[in-house]
Amino acid sequence: MTIRTVSSRIVYENPWLSVREDRIEHADGSPGLYSVIDKPDFALVVPAQDDGFHLVEQYRYPSRSWSWEFPAGSFTPGVTGTPERMAAAEPAEETGFTAGALHRLGHVHCSNGIAGHRAHVFLATDLTPGEPHPEATELGMRQAWFPRAEVERMMRDGVITDGASPAAYTLLALWERNAPDRCRDGAGRRRSTG
Repeated sequence: MTIRTVSSRIVYENPWLSVREDRIEHADGSPGLYSVIDKPDFALVVPAQDDGFHLVEQYRYPSRSWSWEFPAGSFTPGVTGTPERMAAAEPAEETGFTAGALHRLGHVHCSNGIAGHRAHVFLATDLTPGEPHPEATELGMRQAWFPRAEVERMMRDGVITDGASPAAYTLLALWERNAPDRCRDGAGRRRSTG
């Protein structure tokens, strides 16, 4: 089934996003209305170390709650670049860790019913510690390392509710399963094949 755009108008805009209202026509010819949020793509990074992961916790105003997540973010308004460049900056900004290696895991649409932006997902390994440099909107953010089993428990128990983080973890699990010689522990060590 395809939907044809008849007309489109922006009803709200700020430096971070815009909301547009599209008049549409369904495949059967019936008219409709679609509201769409346009935002830039972002990078989500899974910082892996010692068979565990570095997560960040920040206050998410829309859900009025603190949220444990993998580090993620986009370029500031007016700045452009590749997803790899975004991914290289995020863990250093939010956790202080610099990745010696980045592995692209894929991408996901986090809210494809209302927005078209994507999360470009990367695994970060060979981590070097440093000082985080949070943006003004990230003040109060903290980071901590959790073993893999604890991260999985946090996802099962509803502690991690950010939709992109479990999706990224699934991409990581598929990446590990489909290439047995890739490192599983996040420290650059390869799994034994014999």
